[in-house]
Amino acid sequence: MPSASVTTTLVSEDQTKISNCDDHDHLKEEEDEEEEEEEQDRNKEKRRASRVSRRKAGPPRVEFQTKSSEDLLDDGYRWRKYGQKSVKNSLFPRSYYRCTHHTCNVKKQVQRLSRDTSIVVTTYEGIHNHPCEQIMETLSPLLKQMQFLAQF
Repeated sequence: MPSASVTTTLVSEDQTKISNCDDHDHLKEEEDEEEEEEEQDRNKEKRRASRVSRRKAGPPRVEFQTKSSEDLLDDGYRWRKYGQKSVKNSLFPRSYYRCTHHTCNVKKQVQRLSRDTSIVVTTYEGIHNHPCEQIMETLSPLLKQMQFLAQF
C-alpha cells in the first residue's frame, strides 16, 4: 500500500508541476499582452504628438473682422474662389480663396458672422511673396512715363 500512496503523491507532484508550468505560461502571456498594449499606447501617443506638432508648423494665420455690406473686400490682391461650405451653427457659408499669383500660396477664408450680420471675418493663411497687384497696376503708367521721360 505504501507504493500506491507514493505513486499518488508522485502523480500529484507532477500535476502540481504541470499546473505551475501552466500558470507560468499564462502569466507570461498576460505580461506579453500588457507589453503589447503599452507599446500600442506609446505609438498612439507618438502619432498624436506628431499631428499636433504638424498643425503648429503651418503658415501664419491672421484674422480680420470688418464691418461691411459686401462679403468679398478688396485688399489689393487677386483671388480665385476654390470652395465654399456651410458651417455648423451659422446661417452664412464660408468661402475659400487662393491668391492668383503663380508663385504665391496664400489662402483666405471669408465668412459673415451669424450673431452680427454686418461683420465679415476674413482669415489669411500665409504671407504673399510678391508685391500687391493693385499697387503695381496704379504705378505701372507712372513708371512707363518715367521711362519715356528718361529717354530724353
